[in-house]
Amino acid sequence: MERIQCYCGIGRSALYSSWFDLCMNVNGRLRKMSNVTLLNRWSMKKLNYVASPWAAHLSHQLISQRATMLMERKLAQRTMNVVLTDDSLVITVNKPDAVTFVFRAAYTPAGDFSLENSKSAGAKEEYMLTSLLGSYRVAIEVAENDDGPLLHYTAYFTPSEDFYLPYWPKDILALNAAGGFGGTDAEIHVEQQGIRSGMIYLSVKNPGTGALLYFQNLTAVNGYCADTGTSVADTVNGQWPEFGFALPAAVDKPMRGGKEYTVTDAFVVYADKAPQDQFEVATQFIDLLAHVYINLPKPPTVYHDYHDIAVKAWRELADHKGCWSHHQGHNYLNAYVCDYKTPPEIMVQLAVLLPLKEYEEWAGDSIPLLAEIEKGLVAFYDEDLGTVHRWLPSAQHQLDGSEEHKKPLIMDSWYLHHPLLNLSRMALHGDAVAGDLLLKSLNYVIKVAHHFDYKWPIFYKMDTLEVIKAEAKPGAGGEKDVAGIYAHLLLQAWEFTGERKYFDEAKRAADSLMEGGFDLFYQANNTAFAAGAMLRLWKETQDNRYLNLGYLLMANIFKNVALWDCRYGYGTHFPLFFAVFPLNDAPYTAVYEEIEVFAAIHDFLAQADDTPLSRSYALLLAEFVRYSLHRMVYYYPTVLPREMLADEVKTGEIDGSLWVPLEDINPGWEKSGEVGQEVYGAGFPFAVVPRHYIKIAGGAYLLFIEYPTAEMTIGSRQAAFKVLGDGRMSCKLYAFKTADSALSGLRITGKREGPLASHEVDSTTCWYEVQGEQQVVIEW
Repeated sequence: MERIQCYCGIGRSALYSSWFDLCMNVNGRLRKMSNVTLLNRWSMKKLNYVASPWAAHLSHQLISQRATMLMERKLAQRTMNVVLTDDSLVITVNKPDAVTFVFRAAYTPAGDFSLENSKSAGAKEEYMLTSLLGSYRVAIEVAENDDGPLLHYTAYFTPSEDFYLPYWPKDILALNAAGGFGGTDAEIHVEQQGIRSGMIYLSVKNPGTGALLYFQNLTAVNGYCADTGTSVADTVNGQWPEFGFALPAAVDKPMRGGKEYTVTDAFVVYADKAPQDQFEVATQFIDLLAHVYINLPKPPTVYHDYHDIAVKAWRELADHKGCWSHHQGHNYLNAYVCDYKTPPEIMVQLAVLLPLKEYEEWAGDSIPLLAEIEKGLVAFYDEDLGTVHRWLPSAQHQLDGSEEHKKPLIMDSWYLHHPLLNLSRMALHGDAVAGDLLLKSLNYVIKVAHHFDYKWPIFYKMDTLEVIKAEAKPGAGGEKDVAGIYAHLLLQAWEFTGERKYFDEAKRAADSLMEGGFDLFYQANNTAFAAGAMLRLWKETQDNRYLNLGYLLMANIFKNVALWDCRYGYGTHFPLFFAVFPLNDAPYTAVYEEIEVFAAIHDFLAQADDTPLSRSYALLLAEFVRYSLHRMVYYYPTVLPREMLADEVKTGEIDGSLWVPLEDINPGWEKSGEVGQEVYGAGFPFAVVPRHYIKIAGGAYLLFIEYPTAEMTIGSRQAAFKVLGDGRMSCKLYAFKTADSALSGLRITGKREGPLASHEVDSTTCWYEVQGEQQVVIEW
């Protein structure tokens, strides 16, 4: 071990100016105030930064003679050091004339760290430390490949006795060449919101340039949260130059003495170039995230029989009286089970009708439920306004005004476009009723877009276009992604009618999105549909602005997912990994938005099949689909424990035996289903089956694949398709025997791998591992 006199290149004279000056005024007299006050005043006056005493102390330790270097190695163009101070084991990463990042891998408030042992094995280092508070084990590993270097460090802490933990410092500092905080500048583009992924993505502006993605694997700290009754929500954030992850404060329940806890599990990837605009920000963010994702521990997926669930779902939906209301001779789906107070909504009818039509076409059998729903659609049209309404016009008197939108003629901006988008999809499949309603409503929709200049508010009055609510919260703007779903609608209208004016209008709407950056996301499904519209515009125009905008919109989606699995509280019953949140500040996940993002990603990948889609996007989009299939079945109360369900429900009632999903899941300590049991989310198995199940050999075999596919051909003796995604990842392909035939009669071949190995589950089921981005051939 080597003592460092001046670790960050600072001598003793600089040390005085960067530490002892905190305690001195200009006349050399000691100030009588707390360390925090001293530090904040010094920081604001001298550096325009505010850092905590813990940050200042660590900076001082690194430039003093108290720091011990344990290891040094090259990391591409950077130098990485492992350094031990009296209270921290840190990893510093720097390169000449650039910001030095300090990652605090282990910390003890006792300030008495002692190195007991260390060992090295290739690219992995392990350090054993002791303190009055307990023992620490820290593993540090560096992986270098074509995607660049990746730093991964994990710390395990075994308390010597039960401890409460009222505070823990953030684990990253950004220092200048002198070891202080001044003269550095960066822009933080992404940080954790609520229980989303524990990550920070930033670009450095001075000194030097570059970018960094820090990713805390929150799954690893489940044990700590379970024992202390805490949550990882909003634990990865901060303010330059001190940020990162801090353990949530444990003040009600202690850590248990003698039990080993993972207290950090962090991944760090770098880019040498800082992004120059919003499109480069999006692309670089996704590239860095994909790099981390490949190395991230991921939960296994489990097959769920969506084919069987779909049959149960449509039959129960048809028969359960709580799913229906009756108005003027027609039956309408309720938004929530047993919600008879709220009038029918057109979005609710179409959210179930469209996927049910897809399922009926796949199944080849008539489903009477379809005709029952469709009969009531024409009653939503208003001849005076020239458009469909959100609420059934004849029942608007039922609106009680209890919420801003529950008033006659009040429109939530995205609600106007979403039903029409679904009508356009039905019209393109030959549905005459849908086509008529679509064409009669388009002029009104375009008038509204022009009135608001493609910047829609949250709520407005349908007849006067008076703005009722402009922004979700002050400064947040309106529904920014509506321009994208509007463009999607207009492109569908262009395809349906052949009239160029609709295509030109879609372009104008897309152009209005060009400055949205990472704030375009208002509602997940609309953002995802908007991304597909931009890809379609690019394919028609070859204008790279639209391709970049599509990537940017998808990056907005990945900023709002949870790449971790909650295993504390009620989270033990719901697999959270890769869930997308419906709104950018929503505390829960929601099935309706998830299934629509799922469908939009299928469409995006199918459109991109013949384009040079970024590998990072292809990888993450396919993995989102894989984990959606693993996760979404748990929205059904039928598969959740009763104690997880909310005791009080905002709208309607919860029937725990009904195959209709809950709207809201709260992974963690709060119960779920508080919003209600969501009838308009009941279409999700009908969207899954046609996209992931393949009938071959006249129905003798049924295949299920976890990834999206394209280029499907099915013949009398052979079927072939392309597995989408990226070849660096794989998924499962299941084969089920449905007739009197042998599974051994199937021969499945991958273009790169040759014959695929069969893994038998039972006499009727086996599965195969297939790589992304390859052709698969099935023969029988």
